[in-house]
Amino acid sequence: MSRVCVFLAEGFEEIEGLTVVDILRRAGVDTQTVSITEERMVTGSHKIPVRADICLKDADFSGTEMLVLPGGMPGTLNLGACHELTELLVQFHKEGKKVAAICAAPSVLGDLGVLKGKRAACYPGFEERLSGAETVYDKVAVDGNVTTSRGMGTAIPFALALTEQLASREKAEEIKKGIIYGHA
Repeated sequence: MSRVCVFLAEGFEEIEGLTVVDILRRAGVDTQTVSITEERMVTGSHKIPVRADICLKDADFSGTEMLVLPGGMPGTLNLGACHELTELLVQFHKEGKKVAAICAAPSVLGDLGVLKGKRAACYPGFEERLSGAETVYDKVAVDGNVTTSRGMGTAIPFALALTEQLASREKAEEIKKGIIYGHA
């Protein structure tokens, strides 16, 4: 089973980060939260403290298939300022491994050149930071090994798209039905 790492920075958007973790874990995907700080306790943009599974400095990314960046402010700025994380994102991209970002966080990928030639979505106002991408306004944009999404309101479709990539379309549909998303 592959592993996914969801990175938590001070000021991350809680719903965007935790929805991904919740839905992927429901799908049986090994999902680890990684604090980019020296502490496992990370406070989100709405002052909700979350205890990460591990700190970046202690993490081993061998066997990791996907890196996920939640948005939020100042979380996105903190992610982009973390040199160890940005190097890891570039390495994953060069190796053809999956990277995903939601809300303002696709700007981190854009700044690193990861979005060149890709279709990408982001939070309104961050379009110019998607360097080299074709900006789209879909809830979720999947282009090769890169998945992007627009914001808190698209966190469930984003997480389901990741589930489809990492588990299966059937598993994503099963979870969608189980959480009564898009069903009467």
